[in-house]
Amino acid sequence: MAGEFDPWVGRVEEATDTIGPREVRRMAATLDRPADPTPGADLPPLWHWMGWAPEAPMAGLGPDGHPARGGFLPPVPLERRMWAGGRVSFHRPLRVGVPLHRRTEILKVAEKTGSAGRMVFVTLRHAIAGPEGPALTEEQDIVYVAMPDRFVPPPPVAAPAAPAWDEAAAIDTVRLFRFSALTFNGHRIHYDLHYARSVENYPDLVVHGPLQAMLLIAAAQRHRGGASPAGFCYRGVRPLFLGDGLRLMAEAEADGRQPLCTATGAGLVCMQAEVGWREGAL
Repeated sequence: MAGEFDPWVGRVEEATDTIGPREVRRMAATLDRPADPTPGADLPPLWHWMGWAPEAPMAGLGPDGHPARGGFLPPVPLERRMWAGGRVSFHRPLRVGVPLHRRTEILKVAEKTGSAGRMVFVTLRHAIAGPEGPALTEEQDIVYVAMPDRFVPPPPVAAPAAPAWDEAAAIDTVRLFRFSALTFNGHRIHYDLHYARSVENYPDLVVHGPLQAMLLIAAAQRHRGGASPAGFCYRGVRPLFLGDGLRLMAEAEADGRQPLCTATGAGLVCMQAEVGWREGAL
């Protein structure tokens, strides 16, 4: 496969979208956090993930509910696709109800071999701008792996023993459904239990990585008195399942940076993250 997808590197896709008051009200209800839906108000961090969803027709979907392979992204012949992590820099607020332009470039396609076998990583770079100029840059890592014949949990990573703060977040099928709908994410592992178990061999429904990240950064803002982040990076290290419970945790801040994580109720880390506040941007 070496070099097979080199022609995709450097490809660019551009699109304009608007995240309006209705989407903001509905995401606020889904996350149980306040947000101002007034046109022109600041969009909370990471809520841009409601925009630019692939709008493939039903005939253009693959068996997992994602758009069929090919198109802008390379047609990697590995069945399981996951959002592995990313890095976000916030330059100025995005605005509710204001047209936002996104330029996406495929930065690299890399093949690796790990405990899960062959893996292909695709790194995208998004640059988002509003009428006031550049507002956000983001690198997003997508990983493709072969479908395993059974679920083998990754090596455990223990949650912090003495966190700066630690709070529980409610997760149920309704919250998973609402988040899938708001982000137009058709991936069946988040709402179709039979598919998740019998096809992708997961033990339960999978909690979205972006949902974990949005709950986590909202909690971090709340604990810091509503401060605005300058940067946020995150990496999935373990799937979070519906029955696991969800904890949002942080370690002590140093130099304007604060390590964060999501964890199961049993104390196993699922997502590692770090937020950088204005005096210590990532």
